[in-house]
Amino acid sequence: QVQLQESGPGLVKPSQTLSLTCTVSGGSITTSYYAWSWIRQPPGKGLEWMGAIAYDGSTYYSPSLKSRTSISRDTAKNQFSLQLSSVPPEDTAVYYCARGSVTVEGLNKELYEYDYWGQGTQVTVSS
Repeated sequence: QVQLQESGPGLVKPSQTLSLTCTVSGGSITTSYYAWSWIRQPPGKGLEWMGAIAYDGSTYYSPSLKSRTSISRDTAKNQFSLQLSSVPPEDTAVYYCARGSVTVEGLNKELYEYDYWGQGTQVTVSS
C-alpha cells in the first residue's frame, strides 16, 4: 500500500549537484518510528546506503558521503529529497528511496529489512 516514487533529472554534469525527490503515498513521512532513506547502486556494485531522514526530521548520513549530502523533507507534500553535490562520474547509479525504521539503537541500516522501496531511477553523471 505504501508507495514511493523517485523523480528528478536522469543526467547530471560532473561537478554539479544531483537532486532527487521521493514522493510517498499510503503513509506519512512523519509517522513514528519510520525513517526514509536514499540508497544507490552503481553499475556492477552492491547497494549503498546514503542517508536518511527520520519521522521527526532527524538526519543520518553515510560518513563517506556526509560532506556533500543533504536530505530534506516537505511534510506538506509528503516528500523527501536528496541533494548530492560536486558529483563525479562515479556517482552514476540507480538511486532508490525506501522506508526503514529508527529506534533507540539508531537507524536500521539493514537494507533487506526495509519494507517499501521505490522502483529506482537511473542517474548518469556525464558531460
